[in-house]
Amino acid sequence: MTGVVLVTSRSFGSGEYDPEAVLAEAGYRVVRAGSSHELDELAPLLADADGWIAGTGPVTAAHLDLAPRLRGIARYGVGVDNVDLAAAAARGIPVTNTPGANSAAVAEHTLALLLTALRGIPAADRRVRAGDWSGQPARELSALTVGVVGLGRIGRLVTERLRAFGATVLGADPWVDARDPLFETVERADTETLSTRCDVVTLHAPGGQKVIDERWLSAADRPVLLVNTARADLVDEEAVARAARRGRVAAYAADTLAIETTGDAASPLLADDLADRVVVTAHLGAQTREGVDGMGRMATTDMVALLRGHAPAHPVPA
Repeated sequence: MTGVVLVTSRSFGSGEYDPEAVLAEAGYRVVRAGSSHELDELAPLLADADGWIAGTGPVTAAHLDLAPRLRGIARYGVGVDNVDLAAAAARGIPVTNTPGANSAAVAEHTLALLLTALRGIPAADRRVRAGDWSGQPARELSALTVGVVGLGRIGRLVTERLRAFGATVLGADPWVDARDPLFETVERADTETLSTRCDVVTLHAPGGQKVIDERWLSAADRPVLLVNTARADLVDEEAVARAARRGRVAAYAADTLAIETTGDAASPLLADDLADRVVVTAHLGAQTREGVDGMGRMATTDMVALLRGHAPAHPVPA
């Protein structure tokens, strides 16, 4: 073996593609750790790591200080807001990601969460199990206006699927040119407009910004269904919980919560009295066989390239 690759992703290698075998054939031994990225846990592993295939946990300057041998970080996923890119660049450590590998998977999961919340499926399931076969009125997606925040790969796939359902779609992304062909079928708007026009808003923007907060919720002119398969910090969770109790949020459906990275014991959105309005999954939107295999293949190929001193296919600008 010529080196050690640290892996801190739960789903790495869980599909049909075997990235560990590829790394072993290239001469690298894989060492696995938990996905939390706790410094105490990772310190002895980072000390020997030549490469790091990182999940969604934080990759900070403090982590990099513990990794004197590190020659590359392959982010197993698309978003790199969890990686201190400046700290990596300062230490001469290149970073890669896996753009597009999981886009379809996350877009499909977004629609699954949206429809689950829209039709009240978890509550309906609990009622049947309790012997209650009563129904409740719902809405059809084709009758609704849906706002999409963030029009990158995933956001665009979500708009395609929403339009296939017959929904009216508004798109908000200040970085997309107004002349983009997307706006021939999707109405261009800003996030403030979404609060007064939309029945549903789904988030696909990078983290590090607050899109849904008390002010935005107060401006909404109807109970809104919120979907978040992007980053927990896009949402003020306390404000959403309060709004849900007041009936200002019809439902919140998410694949991420702040407690995933903060380590807090509880989330305001997991309170028992909100069970009928909140649907949450464990950050598994990307974890289809196809998505996992795509991310594994791209991350592994780039990691081998980095460790051999070659240019990776998917570099992230510093």
